[in-house]
Parts: sequence; structure tokens; C-alpha cells
Amino acid sequence: MVYYYSSSVVEPSGFIYVGKDKYENEDLIKYGWEEDVWFHVDKLSSAHIYLRMKEGETWDNLPQDLLVDLAQLTKANSIEGNKKDNITIIYTPWSNLKKDGSMDVGQVSFKDQRKVKRILVPQRENHIVNRLNKTKVEKKPDLLQEREDRLKEIRRRDQAAYQARKKDEAKQAKEWQEKKYQKDHAYDELFTEENMEATSNQNRTEDWEDDFM
Repeated sequence: MVYYYSSSVVEPSGFIYVGKDKYENEDLIKYGWEEDVWFHVDKLSSAHIYLRMKEGETWDNLPQDLLVDLAQLTKANSIEGNKKDNITIIYTPWSNLKKDGSMDVGQVSFKDQRKVKRILVPQRENHIVNRLNKTKVEKKPDLLQEREDRLKEIRRRDQAAYQARKKDEAKQAKEWQEKKYQKDHAYDELFTEENMEATSNQNRTEDWEDDFM
């Protein structure tokens, strides 16, 4: 089972999800999205809390109010951390999580420690936790299928963007060729046989000079 929460401090609301236990955490680690950010109590046991970022958001520049919501929810979902003041919450992109066969179920490490940020939580704020708990929904999603559908959508969008880019490039190339042709042939009409004869003295009558008298 996976628990879903909604944070109303941002618009549209923040999409948050949590594994029910360490076995669900394994699946969340395995089938996460590139848009996901992972939260955990530092050096203590806690639930794995995930934020799914919206388009345009970056993990290291999230709205402060949203970070506070996530930090409070993470603290509340730690048996030991929930009882303590001045605890630290760590967070990092899902893509920075590292998992190998030597680790226990639900345990993770990081590929790059420089991509791990910290939030200090002085104490539990019940009004925040209660507000988030009111949005809690329990579901049993097909995480593998959701990830495959997401990757398919990304490929479709990338292909559409590629085709649009190639179309624009072809249009620009055609416009450039037309401009180049116009530039290269700008004086073609001045040198047609008819115009050349009209400006030539060889074909004039003997009294052509009278036109200037």
C-alpha cells in the first residue's frame, strides 16, 4: 500500500506519497520518477517520503512552505524522530538514491553526497501534520505500470518536440535558400537581352541624338 497526501500551501497542490512499510519502500526506490524528491529523517528510522515535482520546479529550489510541510510529515512518520526536537530532515532527488545487494530492505545510500540537502525541524507543528493527515488516501498502485506509462509519455513528447524542431529547421533552411536566391539574382532582370538592347547604342537610329536636343 502507498499513502498519498496533498499539500495546499502551493498551487496546484503538492503531490506527496509514502510507502506503508519497508517493503513498499523498496518498490518506491525501484520505480520512482525523475521528478521525485526523497525525504527522510537524518540518522533515524523513518518513512520514505516523496514529493513529485511539477514541471518547471527544481529539487534544490522548492517553495519554503512546501519544504516545511514535507519536513513536518517526515518527522511525524518517524517513531523516534516524532518524539524529539531539533531533528534534521535530509532530501535528495530520487535519481541520486543508491541501492545495492548488500543493503537491508528499505535501506538506501546516495550516489553524490553533494546532492543531499538538510532542513532543521525545531519541533512538531500539529496544525501542519493534522492538515496533511486530512488529505491522506491509501491506494495499491501498479508502480511498474505507472512508471512505464510515464516513460512512454516522455518518449512521445520528446519525439513530438524532435519532429517540431526538424520542421522548424527545414522551414528556416527553405527561407534562407529563398533569401539567398533572391540576393544572388537581384539584378537578373537588368541584364535580360531586351533590357540590354534598350540600353545599347549599337542598335540606335542615326537621329537618336536628336532626342536630347
